Amino acid sequence: MALRINETVPDFKAETDQGTIQFHDWIGDSWAILFSHPKDFTPVCTTEFGAVAQLADEWEKRGTKVIGISVDGAEDHKKWKGDIENYAGTKAGFPIIADKDLAVAKAYDMLPAEAHLPEKATPADSATVRAVFIIGPDKKLKLSMTYPMTIGRNFGEVVRALDALQATYEVPLAAPANWTPGEDVIVALSLNDEQAEAKYGKLDKKLPYLRFAKAPK
Repeated sequence: MALRINETVPDFKAETDQGTIQFHDWIGDSWAILFSHPKDFTPVCTTEFGAVAQLADEWEKRGTKVIGISVDGAEDHKKWKGDIENYAGTKAGFPIIADKDLAVAKAYDMLPAEAHLPEKATPADSATVRAVFIIGPDKKLKLSMTYPMTIGRNFGEVVRALDALQATYEVPLAAPANWTPGEDVIVALSLNDEQAEAKYGKLDKKLPYLRFAKAPK
């Protein structure tokens, strides 16, 4: 069954290139991003891991831990990181999960339960392991995206989505299309006009059900 928004994400114990982790414990009280890849030493994935490495300061500013996953082993991950760092021009300090048995890929519904890798597996055998999961401090799934192998992920959009999620987390607000930090936000319909203005100030009412307010700092 597919993993749904606001469901608690599966916990798991796994080896990474930086040692063994228990996923929920590793997340702790942080936000987390799990981004998956079908195989090490593949071209598009190398550019994506490089992009994640280059955004290290941005993840830290947002209190967010990032972790990769690939269906190869930890030793391969360590070797691949050399290529990633050479390409990106910076250290790739995040861990990469070794998912050779596909347990995590299956738990997160990236592969069917009966999936297995042949002896000489290619990226095509695990092509659907190409997802991004943004997870809240409550260990619940907040957003997911899935891309084909031929399309590199836009990590600028991942950062924007993370900003929007954090700005609207556990408050009656929503982010409109193309929202970026500093722009007005939408007030949820759970508040009437009087309640909304008491909480967020003057409203910009575009429609009875579409009311904008200044984003809280």
